[in-house]
Amino acid sequence: MMYTCFVILVSLCIIVRFFLFRQKKDRKLPPGPSFLSSHIILLTNSLLGIEPVLRKLKSKYGPLITLSLGSHPIIFVADHALAHQILIKNGAVVSDRPRIFRFRTITSASYGPNWRALRRNLSSVFLHTSRVNSFSWARKWVLGNLVGHLQKHNKEAEGIMVLEHFRYAIFSLSLIMCFGEKLDECQIQEILAVQRHLLSLAVTRKINVYMVFPWLFKILFRNTWKLYEKLRTDQKQKFMSLIKSERKSLGKEQVAYIDTLMSLKLPVEEADNKSDENLTDKALVSMCGEFLNTATDTTTTTLQWIMANLVMHPHIQSKLYDEIVAVVGPSPQLVPSNLEFESVIDKDDLQKMPYLKAVVLEGLRRHPPGHLVLPHRVMKDVEVQGYVIPEGATLNFMVGEMGLDPKVWEDPMEFNPERFLSDDSSNNDVFDITGNKGIKMMPFGVGRRICPATDLALLHLEYFVANLIWYFQWTTPYGYHVDLSERVDFTVTMKNPLQAQILMRARQKVNC
Repeated sequence: MMYTCFVILVSLCIIVRFFLFRQKKDRKLPPGPSFLSSHIILLTNSLLGIEPVLRKLKSKYGPLITLSLGSHPIIFVADHALAHQILIKNGAVVSDRPRIFRFRTITSASYGPNWRALRRNLSSVFLHTSRVNSFSWARKWVLGNLVGHLQKHNKEAEGIMVLEHFRYAIFSLSLIMCFGEKLDECQIQEILAVQRHLLSLAVTRKINVYMVFPWLFKILFRNTWKLYEKLRTDQKQKFMSLIKSERKSLGKEQVAYIDTLMSLKLPVEEADNKSDENLTDKALVSMCGEFLNTATDTTTTTLQWIMANLVMHPHIQSKLYDEIVAVVGPSPQLVPSNLEFESVIDKDDLQKMPYLKAVVLEGLRRHPPGHLVLPHRVMKDVEVQGYVIPEGATLNFMVGEMGLDPKVWEDPMEFNPERFLSDDSSNNDVFDITGNKGIKMMPFGVGRRICPATDLALLHLEYFVANLIWYFQWTTPYGYHVDLSERVDFTVTMKNPLQAQILMRARQKVNC
């Protein structure tokens, strides 16, 4: 009832806004539903779950769709060429974020000196090759934990539900990279619970209210706002305890993400009106929360999708295993249960496995973790195909649709890694997920706002897929069938999580 009243109230407000701005200069916006229909669609659908509606609108209006909200329309782009024209050729004027994003993080910061400093710190300082290599011990330790958990919970008949094990492993690794130390299982689970609860609030329909009228959200949904503030307080307490511990150990050999943030100096014009330019404790907490969320959820989601497809397609799994054995030989005779591996497949080995890379890329094409990338804000009018995308408009890109476009991908619904192994030199741009040469898929976004941790995400996906296939043969329990139906959470994950049966490779006859 409260939400219905809100929709009516907002409808009246937006109608008033429409008449206030109707006298502005006439601009030919991309086509879309009527003004009234537009804001009803936006207010009755979560932005994360709006894709089915957009597909219908695309069939009617084409690959550029406008949902009108007064002077600041929301425009959706579902075409590769148009996305390239907007994000690459006009990247300088479409790289801002909507003003609803109020936290100082890389993903939410306005386009300018602050954002450049934060992004450069992550991509060039912390994620420098030498720093990523220095965490090889952490990858090995986390993999040992994961293999041990999989062995312990694998049941002969029922198999194992792998999602939570994947999430725990990736989150554990992200925590080490963020704070520089191994935490016990209780600490990890407590922090993970807070992070998951905060994310759950971001996918509710109520969040649309906050995006339109933040002040009204706090009035109408007081309990939700109080819960959010409590979770943020819990998050701050847990993070600050780790940050203070890290401050005492500055100068140690291992450099964590928080170390680089604590030494980061912001541009003068972006400082918090204080005498110095360091990030505040509140900003440090937000930055660490961003790192943990982006490093964990997208990787966990994609890893589950890839493993599900390898279970569904034994011949692809077999071909991948053959490539792995050709590079590093058969896996050790015994998988240790004390979480210490005698050998693992690490970064240098992965560079020699083109089919592995093809499997990961195909997983990202077929199942991008987000079907809409984070929205962009236009800073200056942009003309596209005779239409005007006006200053202040919000741009959204339909990544999921692009990866399944039959005009670009042959048999797009099929999981076929071989499509990334073409010897045709004219097809090289298919590997360019940065989008600079042309966009065929953009799971990490493209242009100036592309995910700065793309290389790290690919490394972690390749690392876990390779090692999990090296140590285990993955099959389905008797009577179980993999279901590729989707469910929209913070990412687009499996509606029915993967249930798999694993067999140690050491029990299999290996032909080298």
